[in-house]
Amino acid sequence: MAKRSAQDGDTIIIKKYANRRLYNTGSSSYITLDDLAKMTREDVDFKVVDAKSGDDITHSILTQIIMEEESSGSQMLPVSFLRDLIAMYGNSMQSMMPSYLEASMQNFRQNQAKLQEAFKKGITGNPLAKIAETNLAVMKAMGDALMPGSKPTASDSKAGDSDEIAALREQMAAMQKKLDELDK
Repeated sequence: MAKRSAQDGDTIIIKKYANRRLYNTGSSSYITLDDLAKMTREDVDFKVVDAKSGDDITHSILTQIIMEEESSGSQMLPVSFLRDLIAMYGNSMQSMMPSYLEASMQNFRQNQAKLQEAFKKGITGNPLAKIAETNLAVMKAMGDALMPGSKPTASDSKAGDSDEIAALREQMAAMQKKLDELDK
């Protein structure tokens, strides 16, 4: 997925001033963290720099956006994941985590795009349809697990769904066991 910018090949520079205001040099206007979050979702390439020192502070600004999203009630990161992530700081595996997380997210996006494409093409008779259904069920199960309090709908209560979900849980447990073994 190619990042977009104001003009192809250009990265938009966002300056952060001491008064915590953000200035978009591409549009010559002040913006908010919400605007940066929207730009991120739209895959706009930008870099945030401290206006006084010129230091690149993109990482801390993106982390701040995540913190605000998580505190606003639209939590995506489970507590166990956050604890595991914090535990990795100072760990000998810390240097491997950024590339591992990046590759995992890229793989997730690719699978998501493949699923969407498969359903657009209407491959219900194709063997890939079963894989797509299974992947969607996994994503739904993960969404339900990550969003406590969500209620199943009538279409979710098909008789075969409980067996499939049980099988998916077993697969996820087996995958977790393998990950735990790799960590040792």
